[in-house]
Amino acid sequence: MYIYNITTNIEGSHEQKWLDWMQNTHIPEMLATGKFSSAKLCKVLIEEEMGGVTYSVQYGVESLEILKEFHETEAPILKNKANSLFAGHFVYFETELQLMDKQFSAVN
Repeated sequence: MYIYNITTNIEGSHEQKWLDWMQNTHIPEMLATGKFSSAKLCKVLIEEEMGGVTYSVQYGVESLEILKEFHETEAPILKNKANSLFAGHFVYFETELQLMDKQFSAVN
């Protein structure tokens, strides 16, 4: 199992519009590609010197081959949508992670 992580810093004045778009459009479009098994949207709680608000979205993916296919096919289209809506108001970076262990608490 792998995680495709995208960390985004969005200007505060565009935060709510970006969050609405992420939750109601972008994340559903990512999942609709059939490449990802899950998505988690997290707010980063550290204040950035550059300002803005930072979020991390973590998409679960079964293999690096599937992720590579995503990068070659759907990713350019989906990235262009984000750029057309929020150009100049956000920065982001992508990280690919390999899940090494998954444990759950016995206490609920």
